[in-house]
Amino acid sequence: MPLHPRSCCLLYSISCLLDALDGYAARLFSQSTRFGAVLDMVTDRCSTASLITFLASAFPRWAIVFQILISLDLASHYMHMYATLAMGGSDTSHKSVDKSRSRILNLYYTNKNVLFIFCFLNEAFFLGLYLLSFSSPLLSPGLLQQVPDSAAAAIHQGAQVNSSLLRQIFTNPYSAGALELARANKMDSFFPWVVTIVSFPVMAMKQVINVVQLVKASKWLAEGDVQARKEQGLPRKSRSA
Repeated sequence: MPLHPRSCCLLYSISCLLDALDGYAARLFSQSTRFGAVLDMVTDRCSTASLITFLASAFPRWAIVFQILISLDLASHYMHMYATLAMGGSDTSHKSVDKSRSRILNLYYTNKNVLFIFCFLNEAFFLGLYLLSFSSPLLSPGLLQQVPDSAAAAIHQGAQVNSSLLRQIFTNPYSAGALELARANKMDSFFPWVVTIVSFPVMAMKQVINVVQLVKASKWLAEGDVQARKEQGLPRKSRSA
């Protein structure tokens, strides 16, 4: 991720494509399992969180926003999965959402086209931001900065001149400064801007869905708690002295 944006973008895109196909393949070959359903969600969360974590380091001013997005994504999906298992039973899929509980979640999980579009454009937005961190001076002002030879010589007086600019300026080639310099001006920013702008509305709506999912799952669990306490005769009335 820090040094090879094209390779990373290609591999990440292939991963997303396979994620869209694995469920279809499992159903086609009658290999659908509960483990596979959980693994599918877990790998989605891990890959997205890894990409957003990089964005938090690439755009430190917006780190708090990326941290909130990661927290919301993990919390809403965990709460939804747990509520489905606890309240719906172990045989109930997390994609089985009744309209009476939430129309928007029912549409999101039961309509394969809607689910694919939202997931695809959500990932496309973060990939677009990722590519912009290598190409847009507007978002990454550090891409405009040039290190003069005199500054490099001053930092390492008497050091042997090396053909690698990173080794001349940075003792550790994996430091934040060295990685930032290596990332500079890797590509044109036109297409990353197009992808980011086009996918932004869907990404924003995806976060709304995450909030709805978190709230609905929390209420469902709370309703179960209330019912369980009633069956146990709780809260018990205190005896008067």
